Order: sequence, then structure tokens, then C-alpha cells
Amino acid sequence: MPADRSAEARVLGLPNERYRIATPAGQAALDQEVVAAFARRRQALNLPEGATLPELNLLAVSGGGENGAFGAGLLNGWTAQGTRPVFDLATGVSTGALTAPFAYLGPDWDEALKDVYTNITPGRVLRRRWITAAIFDDALADTSPLFDTISQYVDERMLGAIAEAYQQGRLLLIGTADIDAQAPIVWNIGAIASSGHPRALDTVRRILLASAAIPGAFPPVMFDVTIDGVPHQEMHVDGGTFMQAFLYPSAVTSARRAAIARGRRVQPARAWIIRNGRLDSEWAMVDRRGVSIAGRAISSMIAASGFNDAVRLYFFAQRDGVDYNLAYIGSDFTQRLESPFEPGFMRALYAYGYDSARDGFEWAKTPPL
Repeated sequence: MPADRSAEARVLGLPNERYRIATPAGQAALDQEVVAAFARRRQALNLPEGATLPELNLLAVSGGGENGAFGAGLLNGWTAQGTRPVFDLATGVSTGALTAPFAYLGPDWDEALKDVYTNITPGRVLRRRWITAAIFDDALADTSPLFDTISQYVDERMLGAIAEAYQQGRLLLIGTADIDAQAPIVWNIGAIASSGHPRALDTVRRILLASAAIPGAFPPVMFDVTIDGVPHQEMHVDGGTFMQAFLYPSAVTSARRAAIARGRRVQPARAWIIRNGRLDSEWAMVDRRGVSIAGRAISSMIAASGFNDAVRLYFFAQRDGVDYNLAYIGSDFTQRLESPFEPGFMRALYAYGYDSARDGFEWAKTPPL
């Protein structure tokens, strides 16, 4: 990729397929997409032009690897409890990217979401490589099994359902990291699904795979792009490289902030943040070896990033008059993960999330500051 032209690259040639949100132009383009979506939403609800939407429900599902079973269980238990809303906007990063499409599409997809997280095995996620892959290859594992698993669920039927929801003015956004450009990327999954492009389905599958591509452990995902008709490739990895969770662009709340400043009444808006992890410290014995110490330090930085995201989103919600609701794994869940993608652990965590929500989950109104 030419370094000075990465913002011009296109995957499918769609003007609204994705956004480089770290740039003013990328933010402005995403804001325009939100404004257009709200107009479609009003039309779908038979509201007059310019009318205020009755309410907004905004969902963010974070990264967390195997802990994604918590979010899956929570969403399905929420359905069973009977108060789960339709989400006007759903976002996902890493394992949250695998959950978000099901959450976005609603309860009809609950069984498939449960299957993803309770019937998963290590063999459906990765194929281990020789230890020399750490030096001579792009990752320690091959994730072609995970791509196959994603493809079993993200099929033409799901793509059609996402496209229909998008036409009704609802948005599904997934985060990845363009590691060459050192830039967070937000993909507009609904626009891609609605495009009719022959590579739309494969592209959505690859976006989900890229969002979960833990650097060093999983291979990056290469996207074929063009600039002025000239082919190039981009390297994308786990969206959690930049943020463990994200929620809404400024256009969602800019008019809201202005109305609040004038003392005008605004429609209810609720932010639902599912943190697939704990927010307290988790003790572990660390061997006095370089690899163990470095690994523990990296996991600590990831945990800190997740905590900081919960705090950041809280202050955004406070600023914008948005009702803040946070879910995370509590200290009462004591089962420990003994090996990657251990089925017993993930089923127990799914059940923990499900039972908590079914019995009336008490969402935190503030992060544990």
C-alpha cells in the first residue's frame, strides 16, 4: 500500500463500505451514514420527515476471546426474561464481532448464537503450527477452521437478514485494525450486505475473521483493495488492538446534545455495553521467565484497555444524556480457563450469563471506578 493514499483504498468499490474513524474525513463520512440511517428508520416506522425517533437502543459487544460465551448467554437470557430491545445500532470487536450480528438480528437467531459458543471446540477455531512459526510464519496458529466455522453461520440467509435490517435504518458496525496504517477501521456490514456485490458474503466473513485475529497468535487477514484501479493488499488484525469496545459516532448524539443545551426534551436513548471479561484484578502465578512475564504484561494491558473503554463510554453517555448500562463477568464466576477454547469453561460461562439475565440482570449504571 502507498502510505499516503490508504484512505482512498476500496475493497468492493462502495463509498460507504468502511470508515477510517481516526481521521476527520472518516468521522464525517460515518456521521453522514448515521443521518441517512435515521431517515430510513423514520420511514420504516411511518414517522413524518424530521420527526424524532421514539427511542434509541445502542449495543456494544467487546472483545474477550473465550469470554464471549458470557455475552452470548446474557443476550439469550435477556430474550427469555422478555425485555430485550431491538437494537438500532450494534457494534462488535474481536469475539464481540462474532456475537454482534446475532444480537443485531434479534431473538430468532438466539439458537445459532448459543451453538457458536457452547458447541465450539479448539479444532473449530485453530490448527496449531510448529513452534518455529513464531519466527518464520505470520502466527502461531492457522485459523482456517475458524473461517469455516464463521462460514457455517454467516451464510446467504444471514446476509439477507442483515441487508433487510439495514434498509430499515439499523446499523451493524464491526471494528478491525489496519496494522500497516496503524489505524482503526469501522466496517459498515449492512451496506456491504445490501450491495448485491458478488464478493459481499466472503468479505463479511473475512471482516469477522480479521476482527478476531489476535496478533501473533492468529494470522492477519489480507484484503485485496484497489486505488485508481491498481491492486494492493491491506493487512488487518484484531480490532481490540485499538479498542475493546466502541459505541456510537458523534452524529448519533450531536442533535441530542444541542437539544439538551437548549433545555428541550429528547427521546430516550440507552447504551448497552457488554464487557466480555472481568473488571476487577485477576490474580495468577507468573513464572520468572521472559515469555511468561511478557505474556502477563500483555494480558494486563488488554484488561486495562477494556476497563478504560468502559469508563470512556460512560463519560460519553453522561455528556450526551444517554442511559448507561454495563454488564461484565462478576467475581462470583470462579471457574478458570485451563486451555484455549475449553468447551466446559465456555458452557459454564454461557450458563452464568444466561441465568443472570433470565433472572433479571442488574446492569451497572456506572463502571466500577
